[in-house]
Amino acid sequence: MGKETIEVLIEGGKATAAPPLGPALGPMGVNISKVVADINQKTVEFKGMQVPVKVTIDTDTKEYTIVVGTPPVSSLIIKEAGIQKGSPNPLTDKVADLKIEQIIKIAKMKEDSLLGKDNISKVKEIIGTCNSMGVLVEGKPATETLKDINEGKFKEKILSGKTELSAEELKKLEEEKKKLQEEMEERRADYEKTAEEIISSMAGKERGAVKAKLHEAEIPEQIITELLPVEEAAAEGEKKPESAGEAPKEEEKKK
Repeated sequence: MGKETIEVLIEGGKATAAPPLGPALGPMGVNISKVVADINQKTVEFKGMQVPVKVTIDTDTKEYTIVVGTPPVSSLIIKEAGIQKGSPNPLTDKVADLKIEQIIKIAKMKEDSLLGKDNISKVKEIIGTCNSMGVLVEGKPATETLKDINEGKFKEKILSGKTELSAEELKKLEEEKKKLQEEMEERRADYEKTAEEIISSMAGKERGAVKAKLHEAEIPEQIITELLPVEEAAAEGEKKPESAGEAPKEEEKKK
């Protein structure tokens, strides 16, 4: 009795008998349509995302197993929040807000790879990642929501595994995301204005001193990097001295 394994990358819920899956399954003698349908059923939660799928086939009995890999937690949070990336400065800039039901959904998707021993612990792991990405949970900084969970809040929802949101709840989350984006843009404009004033007032001073002043004003590192010109020597590179055996330059020959 032998086994063959086929590994493919497909979009969640959209596997087809077309390449690469169909031609790989063909020689195995399995019902391709059924395998495709089973894969789509197992990956429907990852709609719009590329997920790794492993199909192991018993070449004698034609029985098969399907193992679906999952994207990183951060990718699932980005997908669920409808954003392109996490916050560049998560302590001050929040980019989205998620409901506890969405956190539960992500925890279910990643349950086999999370360290938590129970559903509550796994949900807390996901919220920890939200904190590092500048994503609010239930309208609060993730650290505050973790405290709520430790005090027993959301216990019923977490244990019941509720993941669905109403159209009204989804609409409110979208409005909150737009508001957070606007606030972040306004805050960035303020940071840039302050940084430019500091840089202008310290013109001619060493870059290190200017940078220290920017840090003192709590300007985010990303903005400092964008606005503070590098020192000329660092930008152009130190001119290397001629080695002892190097031929003299043309100007020196003329002297």
